[in-house]
Amino acid sequence: MTQYVWGYLPEYEKERDDILDAVDTVFRSGKLVLGPSVEAFEREFAAYHGVSHCVGVDNGTNAIMLGLRALGVGAGDEVITVSNTAAPTVLAIDAIGATPVFVDIRPDTYLMDVEQVAGAITERTRCLLPVHLYGQCVDMAPLEELAAKHGLPILEDCAQAHGARHHGRIAGSMGRAAAFSFYPTKVLGAYGDGGATVTSSPEIDANLRRLRYYGMEDVYYVVSTPGYNSRLDEVQAEILRRKLTRLDEYVAKRQSVAARYADAFAGTDLRTPVTAPGNEHVYYVYVVRHPARDRIIEALREHDISLNISYPWPVHRQSGFAHLGYREGSLPVTEAAAGEIFSLPMYASLSDADQERVIDVLHGVLARL
Repeated sequence: MTQYVWGYLPEYEKERDDILDAVDTVFRSGKLVLGPSVEAFEREFAAYHGVSHCVGVDNGTNAIMLGLRALGVGAGDEVITVSNTAAPTVLAIDAIGATPVFVDIRPDTYLMDVEQVAGAITERTRCLLPVHLYGQCVDMAPLEELAAKHGLPILEDCAQAHGARHHGRIAGSMGRAAAFSFYPTKVLGAYGDGGATVTSSPEIDANLRRLRYYGMEDVYYVVSTPGYNSRLDEVQAEILRRKLTRLDEYVAKRQSVAARYADAFAGTDLRTPVTAPGNEHVYYVYVVRHPARDRIIEALREHDISLNISYPWPVHRQSGFAHLGYREGSLPVTEAAAGEIFSLPMYASLSDADQERVIDVLHGVLARL
C-alpha cells in the first residue's frame, strides 16, 4: 500500500469515463497547445481563488520560477523561505540566480516561523516565499505586515495547499502572486505534470504569459524578454477543469481520513498534526512524528505498508546546496523534525478498510516499542 503510487488508481477507476472524455475532447478539438481548455481552466481556477488571473504552466517548479521572475526577482537577489520543503521550491530560486535565505520552522506545525523573518531581511532581499506545507497555511497576517513595511512582494508556494484556508482566505489569494503544482499526488492532481501561477496584478499576469511562451508577446517569433517554453498542456488542462469541480469533495474526504487518524491515535505517543489557529487543513499529507520513526517505518514495511517521509533531508543539508554555506545546527527545529517525521497513507480514495488496517498495524507496532 504505497500512497504515492497507488493513491490515484481508485480515483481513476471512479472517474475514468470523465477523464477519458476529457482526453477525447481535446484530441477532437484540433487545438493541442494553448487552446480553449487551458483558457477555460485558467479562468475557472482564478475564479475559485478569487483572483483576477491564472497562467497555466508545465510544472510547479516553473510556476515558482516564473512567478519570481514576473515579480522582478533576479540574479544577486535574496528570497526568504524555509528549508523544510520539497527541493523544487529552492531550485526555482536558484534557477534565476537568486539566493535562498532560510528561516527555521515552528515545532508544532513545521511551517515557516514568521517571527524569524524580520531578522533575515537584508538590503538584497527582494521576495518573501512562504510555503503552505502539508496542507495548511503559514501565519500570513504578520508576514503581510512585514512585507508591506519593507516593500517586499510575497509569492505563496501553494503546491501542497489546494483549497486550504487561513482565517477565511484561500491559499493563493494572500500574496502578490502564488504558485501551484498539479503533480498527480496533489490534492488537485493532473495525470502528468502541470502547474499554474495566479495573481490579481495585470502587469504580473502579462509578465507571466510572456515568460511562459519564450518571451514572445504580440508578434510570434519576436522575443521581447528571454523566456521559456513552459506551457500547460491542453489535455492536462481539460482534466484539471473536470477535477476542479470536485476539489471541495477531495478536500472533505481527506479531512475525514485525517479525523479518523486523529481519533485512532489520541492518547498514544504518536504526535499527530497540529492545525494552526484560523487554518482549514486540507491534508495533502498526514505528517506524524515519533522518535522511533525509522523502526516504525521498517516494521510497517514488513506488513506491506510503505510510508513516506516529507522530508528526511532538509534542503540546507543536501550536497547540492552546500554552496549556500549552512552548517549542521543552522536550523535546529528543521533538523530535529527531519529525524522524526513521517507520513501515513493519505488520499481521497483511501478506503475505510485500508485505513483501518494501517491503524491496527501501527497500533501494534507502537505497543511493542
